[in-house]
Amino acid sequence: MDIKTLGRFADQPILLNKLHKKMPALLIGAGGAYGVFDTYKSSKGKDKNFRKKKIIKNTIIIGTTAAASLIGANGLKIKGKKILPGLIPNEKITDILKRQNTAVDCFLHSQNGVVGDNVQKVLHSARKGALSLKETEMLLKEIPDTDAKRKLLKILLPEPENLNSKGIFSEIGRLSLLGAIPVVGGILGGIAADKITKTSHKNSTAYKIKEGFYQYFANIFLCNVGACAALFCAEGLQKTGIIKPLSPLKKMAVILTGITATGIVGGSWIANKLSQNFIDPLFNKGKKVKHKSVYDERKPELADIALHVDDIATAGVLSGFKWIEPALPLMYFVSGYRAGIGYRNNKSS
Repeated sequence: MDIKTLGRFADQPILLNKLHKKMPALLIGAGGAYGVFDTYKSSKGKDKNFRKKKIIKNTIIIGTTAAASLIGANGLKIKGKKILPGLIPNEKITDILKRQNTAVDCFLHSQNGVVGDNVQKVLHSARKGALSLKETEMLLKEIPDTDAKRKLLKILLPEPENLNSKGIFSEIGRLSLLGAIPVVGGILGGIAADKITKTSHKNSTAYKIKEGFYQYFANIFLCNVGACAALFCAEGLQKTGIIKPLSPLKKMAVILTGITATGIVGGSWIANKLSQNFIDPLFNKGKKVKHKSVYDERKPELADIALHVDDIATAGVLSGFKWIEPALPLMYFVSGYRAGIGYRNNKSS
């Protein structure tokens, strides 16, 4: 069993549809668990009233962030009318099965009834649902390579989409917006939670906006920019013949290199610097706050590095692996939650 077969198996349209359907429950469950852990951690040693207010605040923030993540991914419908389009496309299962049945019929017709028993069983499975890993391997290996086979597999087991830099640029715009929505949702939820629990202070809103800015620029946007820049350079090298065309896995490695260079290495510095020069004056009547260093309020930590797992997922999506895409709202949720609580790990005020 090779990696290519695993990739084709995972990218089946029906499996993607199932992942999309399970995501709301996973997001709410995982988000709730993370919120409980954070509430317990931050409430340790505090009195009962503090814990009560913390639970209320985190419930509001988790709810708004999760809702924003799901609306960003799936769109918003009110009384059957689409108000906002979803950023992660998801076909109806009936449409997928109809297309697969048509593809199977066309293939069988082209073969004039001469198809092995094993292949026929696999094709029968494809009429009703997703193929197993064993069936996927059989379909890839036991059918001779013909134009009819390629048309069949394009529907049942699509290959990773080979995006160029122009396509990547479009995808980055979509993914950047997908990441921004839960961050904005978290900030709005955090501000509302402060008002409801009467726990706001002079810096609470500023901290939320700064953390949202940090999360978005350091952990999402700049990583996407780095991915695009790296692929653009790789395309230039391909055109000059210096390197050969990239396979999806090699493309993913190039994209991760770009993400590491701009987002992981320089993202926190850039985000903090922009925050100090542009956000601080907005909350201090145009006056710049004197900081001892660029990391005076927010320094990178291990949890921030862990958050970059969403960049690995982003790199997979940009490389053409569709099975990763449904998990992105869950990964972006943590950034939105941290923005909502106004996380600062090195506060100077």
